[in-house]
Amino acid sequence: MAAVIEPASKLPSAELIELRDLRSLDLEDLLQEEISVWRDSLEWDFHASAELVERFVDQRALNGFALIEHGNVFGYAYFVNDEHKGLIGDLYVRRARRAPEHEYRLLAAVIESLMRTPYITRIETQLMMLGPDHESMPGARFFKMYGRNFMRIALDLAPSLQPVSPAANIYFAPWEDWHQESAAQLIPDAYRGHIDSQINDQYDTVSGARRFLYNIIQYPGCGSFFKPASNVALDRVTGKLCGLSLCSLVAEETGHITQICVAGSHRGTGLGYELLRQSLLGLHKAGCRSATLTVTSANHEAVGLYERVGFETIRRFRAFVWEGF
Repeated sequence: MAAVIEPASKLPSAELIELRDLRSLDLEDLLQEEISVWRDSLEWDFHASAELVERFVDQRALNGFALIEHGNVFGYAYFVNDEHKGLIGDLYVRRARRAPEHEYRLLAAVIESLMRTPYITRIETQLMMLGPDHESMPGARFFKMYGRNFMRIALDLAPSLQPVSPAANIYFAPWEDWHQESAAQLIPDAYRGHIDSQINDQYDTVSGARRFLYNIIQYPGCGSFFKPASNVALDRVTGKLCGLSLCSLVAEETGHITQICVAGSHRGTGLGYELLRQSLLGLHKAGCRSATLTVTSANHEAVGLYERVGFETIRRFRAFVWEGF
């Protein structure tokens, strides 16, 4: 059943149009500004993501909306459908025009469209550039919000991090493609009952974890997968995967920890720390000057680990979920 989206208290006069009515040239200036903002605030190179947006817009294959006034596009949002789920990939409004009313209008249009899609039962998003000043959200009665931290570490600290000796039956190895299936088995175990499985339901099942791993390895949303700094922990006796740390490059001198998890049976052993340390050292050896990661604010154990290693929170943002509509 279609859900009614609550109107914003004051809607702007700009025209709301579908992305399919635009060409990449219409978005060029806006995307160039977004590239600069990601670089300056997060040390991320957003070029690859912007190029994907332009390519799919020109193919008339990108679902979403834009705000336009006097012929100029000053905001856009897009979404994709992933089986039963809608994923809002991005929402950005030009800095000079940024206001909760504009962001709400784009978000409401996307949420309304997804909620009216018969097979969509859940919507997820993590919008790094969404402003903080929102008193209400579209579809509020179906909505949950989770605080997230964007954290950064200067990698000149990496060589000083002291190694932790694993248990006698554990050894570390570089990531290889054949680990993907074992990793897909590990992730639901590692996130069982965890708050992050409420944010990303792909963590709940093996099939979902397979799609998650495929996306972070094959697509540029979290940078280019960087195998030399990605590693696994294995049981010497059984050969079973009991932990992993995966990395990407998000700029020429910036790495990103895309996933780090440890089997429930090995929590509290220092395994997570050692996997992280080895990844940071690998990024440092590759010439990276800094590394970043994101973590749910309520995951105090993980936040504490990252702070002890030397990460600092440089931005707070939110993950949103709509479900049960």
